[in-house]
Amino acid sequence: MSVKIAPSILAANFTKLADEIQKLEKAGVDLLHLDIMDGHFVPNITFGFPVIEALRPLTKLPLDAHLMIENADRFLEEFKRVGCDWLSVHVEACPHLNRTLNRIKELGMRAGIAINPGTSLSALDGALEDADYVLIMSVNPGYGGQKFLPSALNRVRELKKMIGKGKTEIQIDGGIKEKNAGEVLSAGANILVVGTGLMGTPDYAKTVKALRQAGKS
Repeated sequence: MSVKIAPSILAANFTKLADEIQKLEKAGVDLLHLDIMDGHFVPNITFGFPVIEALRPLTKLPLDAHLMIENADRFLEEFKRVGCDWLSVHVEACPHLNRTLNRIKELGMRAGIAINPGTSLSALDGALEDADYVLIMSVNPGYGGQKFLPSALNRVRELKKMIGKGKTEIQIDGGIKEKNAGEVLSAGANILVVGTGLMGTPDYAKTVKALRQAGKS
């Protein structure tokens, strides 16, 4: 599977968000990752529908919303309305996971399952076939700028075996930088969510190129 780079907008300069998105597009990223936090499922609050709706006209890139929220089912239609293309929900917060994933796909979005570092991958049993991608958290969700948890590498390898010949993609989020991208890609992930590891660098295009090449080295 081809490597996809998904910058996390949470790490962008919000006073110049339109300029940031333009720079990311020119750098050749594949999608824009939106961290949606509600202050209940995780100990932080980020942004919601008005910000996403304002972002949508600024880019043709897919908008990839990672829902770190409770009661996600209540809001699926609204995330579609404001322009999201990908939507991942947490296995820990969705009691009827298969139904949620299928509803996301019915709405015309790619459906993903996000899973925390402390949750066994066995929680994905019975739902993988309904997921377009799985988001492995390589930090505990809630805040940006955290350090990568090395244990995530074995989790990616294990998940890759679980998927087997299936088409489910593996996304990884948390502490991803140029220095560890190669290990992550070699383990089996193909979608890199990158925050400060991209937007904390002076040359976005150079960093994006390095992240892609990391999987070939």
